[in-house]
Amino acid sequence: MLDYLSEENESLVISYKKLRITLGLIGFFLPFSLIIGKRFFEGGGILDSISGYYYSEMRNIFVGALWAIGIFLYSYRGYERKDDIAGTAACFAAIGVALLPTTPGLTATPRETTLGYLHLVCAASFFGLMAFFCLCLFTKSNAPKAAQTPQKRKRNLVYLICGWTIVVCIVAMFLLIFVPTDAWIRAFKPVLILETAAVLAFGFAWFVKGELILKDT
Repeated sequence: MLDYLSEENESLVISYKKLRITLGLIGFFLPFSLIIGKRFFEGGGILDSISGYYYSEMRNIFVGALWAIGIFLYSYRGYERKDDIAGTAACFAAIGVALLPTTPGLTATPRETTLGYLHLVCAASFFGLMAFFCLCLFTKSNAPKAAQTPQKRKRNLVYLICGWTIVVCIVAMFLLIFVPTDAWIRAFKPVLILETAAVLAFGFAWFVKGELILKDT
């Protein structure tokens, strides 16, 4: 009986780690799939933001990926109650980004503008919660710091780097609000670059959390 329970627990741990790795894969490859997919199926240049691909041929990929991320986050369970609350909140934020499209352009109707503002709230909440996961939740351990394995300490360093990367990207995107739309820097798609950097940091952190790399021996 004990052997059966041990095997069952081990199977659950493996499945949970695979879920984390899958979440990391979706986040890591989402920006590239949108950019390359639009170029292949629709043509034209690179859009100004990841959210802008909602209005391209890659809409289904954009929405589907966010729904998948949301469902995975809803099923996330951590050490404490606040882990579950953060996962549920991040789930609704991700799905909100998918369901509430960004403002399409200067000719947007009042309704589209309102949805665009709600989209920004959801997007900011999602990135903020991802930073919270990396900085506050992933770094936790049942063991005191002195008793943590070398690999765990390395993973914590990665989580901190990823978390602060997301924070810096959030702050930079906020500051871009005050940059004129005709400024030279806009030609380099700064919002898309910052969003991509934040999403890559999010995906990489989940890779590590799933112990795809830096796993304990």
